[in-house]
This record gives sequence, structure tokens and C-alpha cells, in this order.
Amino acid sequence: MSQADIVVVDYGLGNLRSVTRGLQRAGANVEVSHDPAALTRADGIVLPGVGAFSEGMENAKPFRKALIEAVDDDIPLFGICLGMQMLLTASEESEQVGQGDVDGLDLIPGKNVRFGRDQTVPHMGWNELTVEREHPIVAGVDGQYAYFVHSYYAAPEDEHASVASTDYGHAFPSIVATDDDTVFGTQFHPEKSGKTGLRILRNFVELCDSSA
Repeated sequence: MSQADIVVVDYGLGNLRSVTRGLQRAGANVEVSHDPAALTRADGIVLPGVGAFSEGMENAKPFRKALIEAVDDDIPLFGICLGMQMLLTASEESEQVGQGDVDGLDLIPGKNVRFGRDQTVPHMGWNELTVEREHPIVAGVDGQYAYFVHSYYAAPEDEHASVASTDYGHAFPSIVATDDDTVFGTQFHPEKSGKTGLRILRNFVELCDSSA
């Protein structure tokens, strides 16, 4: 089993205990850190998140440069829920609450948008994953179910960034990835998604181990 060294970013808004336990079950050595310097020694990085986009970006400000530099150095980065949304350029959420433009990490160009008025928000509970294209991060999960809690979803500029989608009134990207296999994200919580989530975490850990 892989022994990739994964750093979980502690910026005050993550479900750290569950994420750490899930990664350990997936075969990783896990370090939870609030030190941006820790990212340079990682085989992979996980950016968890629960809460508002603007608060997430504000809290993660000390990590911004380190996260972008890590991706430039080909260290895989995996965003979960809010962490996935933070990978994009911007979000309607900050605009809707009157906070103006809030800059995301812009590692996946695009914007997070709110579900329509005809849909109940938040989208909460188990829903199906439909794989859009072959990719190591989604190996073995097509047609499986994952656990969601969110009111906004990612709308990448490049449709190819969506490697799996989920239907909630309309299809939205539930797993995203860059073409260079460096940046990944799940809108759902893999650490709360049973065997499906564990498989995705294992897929990520294996990617980190092979790139180390």
C-alpha cells in the first residue's frame, strides 16, 4: 500500500479529523499543518473546507502563495467541498452577500454559481456520480453515490475540467481536474461518502505516490 506523505491544510475551516482518518485509511502518511512551509515537503496536499467562499479565501490567505507554488512544482492538490470551490477564479457567493469580488486561487479558471430558484438549497444528501471522461481520480466510481452539502457549484471555463458530474435539476461538475493531473477537486465530501469516497481518496494517494 502507498505511503505517500500528504499534508492537510489547516486554515481553520476544514473537517480535519474525518479527512485525516479517510486519508490514513487510503494508505497515506498524513500531516495536518497550519505552516505554509510544510507544503514544500509533501507528496500531495489536501485543501478541505466548510463554510463561505469569502471566509475561506480570507483564512487561507497565508497559504495562497505556497499553494500556487506547490502546484507549479507539480505537487498534486486536492480540494474538498469549499476547498474545491476555492480552486476556481471567483464565486457568486461573495457577490450575493455584498462582499464584492473575492479572488479564488484561479488554478481552475471559472466561477462558482448558485443553484437556481427552482431548486432547494442546499443540495444535501446522497447523489450519483457520472464519469464524463477517463481519469485516474475517478477510477471505479462511475454510477456510485457520494454525500453532498452545498448551495453553489463550480462552472469551469473549460468543460474538459469536469471529470464527473451529478444531476440536481441539471448536471453540474462534481469532480474536477486539470489536464496536467496536478489539481483536483470534489464538490462532495469523500470522507463522508463511504466506500466511494475511500476509493477516490485511494486514487488520489496513488497519484501522489506515483508522482513523488
